[in-house]
Amino acid sequence: MKYQKEPKWIEVIGGRVNNLKNINVKIPLHRFVAISGLSGSGKSSLAMGILYAEGARRYLDSLATYTRRRISQVGRAEVDEVKHIPSALALRQRPTVPGVRSTVGTVTEIFNVMRLLFSRLGSVVCPNGHRLAPTIKIAQSMDLVGEAMGRLTCPVCGQQFYAFSAEDFAFNSDGACKKCQGLGVVEQIDDNKIIADENLSLEQGAVATWQIPGRNWMWRIARELGVRTDIPYRELTTKEKEIVLHGKEEKIPVDIPTATGRVYHLNALYENAYNAVANSRKTTKSERGLSRINTFYKFSTCPRCQGARIDPSRWCQEVAGKNIVAAGHLSLGELEPYMQKIRESLPDEMQDLAANLTGELLHQVKPLLKLGLDYLTLDRQASTLSTGELQRIQLGRTLRTETTGVLYVLDEPSVGLHPDNVAGLIDIFHELVNQGNSLVVVDHETAIIAAADWLVEIGPGSGSSGGEIIAQGPPAEVEKSAASNIGPYLTGQAQLHVRPQVDKKTVFANGKIAFTVSDHFNLHDVHTQIPLGRLTAVTGFSGAGKTSLILDALLPALKAANTKKAGPDWVQDLTAGGIKNVISVDATPVGKNQRSTVTTYTDIMTQLRKLFARQPLAKKLKYTSTYFSYNNKEGACPACGGTGTISLDIQYLPDMVETCSVCGGHRFNQKVLRVKWQGLSIADVLAYSIDGALNDKLFNHEPAILKTIQTLHDMGLGYLHLGEATPALSGGEAQRLKLTSHLHRSQTGSLFVFDEPTVGLHPHDVRTLLKVLEKLLRQGATIITITHDLDIMANSDYMIDMGPRGGQNGGRIVAAGRPVDICQNSASLTAKYLRKHMNLYQK
Repeated sequence: MKYQKEPKWIEVIGGRVNNLKNINVKIPLHRFVAISGLSGSGKSSLAMGILYAEGARRYLDSLATYTRRRISQVGRAEVDEVKHIPSALALRQRPTVPGVRSTVGTVTEIFNVMRLLFSRLGSVVCPNGHRLAPTIKIAQSMDLVGEAMGRLTCPVCGQQFYAFSAEDFAFNSDGACKKCQGLGVVEQIDDNKIIADENLSLEQGAVATWQIPGRNWMWRIARELGVRTDIPYRELTTKEKEIVLHGKEEKIPVDIPTATGRVYHLNALYENAYNAVANSRKTTKSERGLSRINTFYKFSTCPRCQGARIDPSRWCQEVAGKNIVAAGHLSLGELEPYMQKIRESLPDEMQDLAANLTGELLHQVKPLLKLGLDYLTLDRQASTLSTGELQRIQLGRTLRTETTGVLYVLDEPSVGLHPDNVAGLIDIFHELVNQGNSLVVVDHETAIIAAADWLVEIGPGSGSSGGEIIAQGPPAEVEKSAASNIGPYLTGQAQLHVRPQVDKKTVFANGKIAFTVSDHFNLHDVHTQIPLGRLTAVTGFSGAGKTSLILDALLPALKAANTKKAGPDWVQDLTAGGIKNVISVDATPVGKNQRSTVTTYTDIMTQLRKLFARQPLAKKLKYTSTYFSYNNKEGACPACGGTGTISLDIQYLPDMVETCSVCGGHRFNQKVLRVKWQGLSIADVLAYSIDGALNDKLFNHEPAILKTIQTLHDMGLGYLHLGEATPALSGGEAQRLKLTSHLHRSQTGSLFVFDEPTVGLHPHDVRTLLKVLEKLLRQGATIITITHDLDIMANSDYMIDMGPRGGQNGGRIVAAGRPVDICQNSASLTAKYLRKHMNLYQK
């Protein structure tokens, strides 16, 4: 029988997802393919919106309808045809942040094997304290069923007992500490936060917990109970304070006046200052509400398990001299020698079992070590991991499955990675392809792009100016193309420095912030100085202590100093340098749903609503600004409720999201859309891009709106549409959007801290960001960036490089000074890559 030749290309024909302009493109199979382009050019639309969406959908279509119904499915992509697409898996830019019960050990599943290892290879202890050496017979007893499972007899005292199973070592199950239920911490209401100010009366808000919504009239009930509410709290008698703090929860008749003058006669429940916060916590559902209520609590290490999560009754069982808690303290890099020690400690009869279990554990660890995560300990809380660390854990789990014939689509896998980690990541990419898979990577990291087998570049611009294939082929060929945007950054022909470089003698001319971290994670007696009025880059290997130094130590210490409250006890000798305002700008999404847009996040929507309410027809119809919001019933489309889309639940098929047929996706009802300004409805205005509004001089006579529009353009966000939903923006786009309110006023005494500000940014957009930061500096700001981006480093005034590696091998400042000086520091791992980067642009 004659077989057809195996396809060599994925063929995309007529791709129209988001801003893609009916593109045709061929993606080589069984190759490492990079997709590049300016921010907003359409890279993710091709990679995630077409390649992943179609690869995943076609695989799911092959499953039974019963199975498909229970899997989050992907709808059909807006494309004419996709040929030869393999089954697809995706790693997204923003992995789901694990909950408080997750640790590195659980999210990597390594701890599952560790628990099994302890139950089968451990030296058990009988109830009378006699230790039994591990034997194959004990291990075999754990595989029995029913009451026979794990039942042993102590050879010393004859006591029958049950050995611990793998489940008995799980802190999310039977092994959970009986005090904290496996959380490692206990919580209680903080006595110091109950009373806001003893100099205030109850009527003035002396009780902080009575300011929680629904409790702000509680002082009226206290007055009915005989407490004087018009004198300072400190002057109350002991009996009165007891009623306020611990009074009995009971219903009391009370009169509650309203703002309109009406009086309600209620039989209201009295909640003392402590019960007010405890009861609120039980009933509050919103994240914002819970976050506010949690400020009244203090969290401390569990006194029973000392934060280990596992109940102390399980600590007696040991494997190679360590109990389950000590094993959890090990870093990933320390596991291999520990596994070796385990095998050496066991009798010959157990070697096969030991080899099986330790081999399985090391099989799970191996790809994580290749990805540079050796410093992570098994017991580290997973919610403290960076985006880059979470992505690498995802990738590590994928790698160990050793699949073949799969299309992997990775969105910004270099996020949060030190340049040295990027080199290891590239090795992993080649390993994936060598296993018989196809790999598509969306990234701006030039080292990754240069290492690819094939490059597809989308452009030429962003938004409506993008969406076209402008170059494709091997990176060495694409970089020579005059149409390529990434080419100059691959060859070093682009401009590296886009802001003035500071003289060594004047770095600290404006003063400094200084502080010492005494003991926090891997930081021990670390003294730091940061120049005022300068751009400082805090760099270093992943896990070196950058976040601990700046976000965990400096920021809360400065905020506490400004409010005259106690700061972190591990921060000492703080010199604030006149910093009065601290602004932390991270890459978290702006807004939680599609109702949040560029206009609603900025002040533009407020101004637009007022503008349309001033129009003659609006005045005639008595339409106030309330009518010009799709979040209000007066203005929203009655069919879609102001979202512009309708979600249809189709049995056994993916939910279908369609444009609302009533409003055509415009969100507003037809009555509101009749009101025009310059011949445009409010929906027409929201359809404009920022650059389009500037080019058409749409707001030239509306200075309040024009000012914000111009700012967004200057920040390189001109391609965004005014009505564009903000949760879909990249991390870098979100950070720039958050800066809009800060760019037109003095920033003297302000400290801006950016955590990975280049997430999702093309090198061209990084230079735009640097120009924005320069504006803030000229307005008197001090800026700190926590970054791995070599362009940001090269353009900074001062660098603080931490290391030399991560975890316990980090926590030190290995180099500090101007970038040009740090380049020559042999102790700095970062310097090696920065020197190479700067040399590229000096050729």
